Amino acid sequence: MSNPVNPGIVEWSGENPGIYLKDHEQGEWLALAVFFRVATSPHGRGTGVIVLGAPQRAECHPQAPNFCITDNEPLMRYLVADFVSRFASFRSAGALAEMPYLPLTEARIGGDAVTCHEESVCADDLCVTLRWDGLGTPFAVDVPPAMSATGEHQMYSVFVEARQASILVDGRPLPGSIVQRDFLGRRMSTGFLALSETWLRPVGA
Repeated sequence: MSNPVNPGIVEWSGENPGIYLKDHEQGEWLALAVFFRVATSPHGRGTGVIVLGAPQRAECHPQAPNFCITDNEPLMRYLVADFVSRFASFRSAGALAEMPYLPLTEARIGGDAVTCHEESVCADDLCVTLRWDGLGTPFAVDVPPAMSATGEHQMYSVFVEARQASILVDGRPLPGSIVQRDFLGRRMSTGFLALSETWLRPVGA
């Protein structure tokens, strides 16, 4: 019997749902949002959301809706530097380097996780709500380093595709809609839940 323990180094593990909006499939991203609820990492646990409501503008809140809200800034800076900045949808987002890291004052979770899911995060009077509707059937992935977003890590996750999704900042929806894209050998919408997500650095990497 083979050893069931993966000898790789666990970089972080938790939840990482996202919503990426365009006005059409071939257009530029109009808004990007990714949420983290991390259970373990070199910087401990933490919650955070990254919102780029103007991804190509190197401006930040309040001039542009580009910001991060978190209860663990070192963790989020680590995730941005080593992971988010290497995600395909974020690589050309000039706003990522300029966004401020705002202290989280409130976080709520909603939905039944069968038909819909909702994450709400606030930094004082600035509030963000991410909502996914029309959830599909969960499917599991085991992604080798050559296919992962970083090109260096093994990634395990459970994905759930949404048929509709929205990003609301202080109750106002950001422009655009989710679209279909090629993802891990299948077509999938850019509104998705990523659950039980774990990134490992293989031995010797």
